[in-house]
Amino acid sequence: MTKMLAVARKEFRQIVRDRRTLLTLLFVPVFFLLLYGYALNFDIRHVRLAVEDRDHTPASRSLVAAFVNSGYFDLVASVEAGSERTRPTYVGRVGKYVGRVLSDPPMWGEFVGRVLSDPPTWGEFVGRVLSDPPMWGEFVGRVLSDPPTITRLMDRNEVRAVLVIPEGLSRAVRTGKPATVQVLLNGDNANTATTVMGYVTTIVRSEGARYAPAGTMARPLVSVEPRVWYNPELRSTLFLVPGLIAYIAMLTAVVSTAMSIVREKERGTIEQVRMAPLGAAAFVVGKTVPYFVISLMSAIGVIAASMTLFGMPMHGSWWLLLTAVSLFLVGALGLGLMVSSIAETQQVAFQIALLVSFLPTLMLSGFIFPISSMPRFLQIVTYAVPARYFLIALRGIMLKGGGADAFAVHLGALVVFAVAVLGLASARLHRQWS
Repeated sequence: MTKMLAVARKEFRQIVRDRRTLLTLLFVPVFFLLLYGYALNFDIRHVRLAVEDRDHTPASRSLVAAFVNSGYFDLVASVEAGSERTRPTYVGRVGKYVGRVLSDPPMWGEFVGRVLSDPPTWGEFVGRVLSDPPMWGEFVGRVLSDPPTITRLMDRNEVRAVLVIPEGLSRAVRTGKPATVQVLLNGDNANTATTVMGYVTTIVRSEGARYAPAGTMARPLVSVEPRVWYNPELRSTLFLVPGLIAYIAMLTAVVSTAMSIVREKERGTIEQVRMAPLGAAAFVVGKTVPYFVISLMSAIGVIAASMTLFGMPMHGSWWLLLTAVSLFLVGALGLGLMVSSIAETQQVAFQIALLVSFLPTLMLSGFIFPISSMPRFLQIVTYAVPARYFLIALRGIMLKGGGADAFAVHLGALVVFAVAVLGLASARLHRQWS
């Protein structure tokens, strides 16, 4: 017993002296508890909602308020009624009018004739424009502005749902006639779309029950007609496969390059590289190129396999997809090189590579758990996760067929991340060599 206690005392002293082991034992469990406790949240909240209100009555405003007050939806945009179909922009309306004038000579002659034969009308119009600057400024502002359209909001992932309230909703419920509202759902995330559909059905049913006659069990007067964009069948494969592509690409790219410089250190060849007339930046780029080519071929193979085996659609541009994949891989390879410059052994490099690639890509990228439901401080952390931007671009290109303008911000974020990690890896190597 005395000998056992002596060994225990000796081990306690050794643990206290080894601060790294002590911090690992005390900090890591708390870290994982906080991460999993907050990030593992299947409740969908703060769903970005846009509204197209064609009724503009107290009944329609009450329905919108019911969505906002539920705590599940955040009203972020208001779509002008008919903007998606009849009047995309005021510039389009002016162009359409000019086109009609130029393509219809009788109409043009009639217009000129009216202007020339009715000077008071012409003078009145010019007078109003010149004497009323606010009217002129308002017209110019309306012509130059581009009111948000449903397609643009959905393509850019700015909203997850659009509530379309038909004209005559208030009149229908007052007269006891059934009315149907339409909800458009962004189906690139099948799990979120399914949950949001349940929220919408419950809210509309509850709001419609308010207009039912007292003491009756009649069906609610207001019902909902959901339409799912980009993934009408809500196939989970179309949601999971893009995330798996990002996960596999990140993991393989980071782990492969994380071993490269460490391998040079363990074999002693890093000293020969240091003595060569080679800068740190050139060394980092040279280390990146072979792994980039291999990782890009692997990513293309994974995408082709997903399209062949799982029916993954491709609605966008292949060149845009290759650009997004290339930017993501460059950032992942740079992250691996930075890990390799920090670690001294391949075992440590492998562990760090898994830590910085596995957990963020799986937990904090929006792959499985919606970012909007995470606490604010974790949402801020996700801005440093490149898979977050890559997933939005990947799903948007393959499922939505969006163009570069819809993902310019996300592609720019991937460029910033790649430049930052490659620069940090180069700077760290340069400091070690100097």
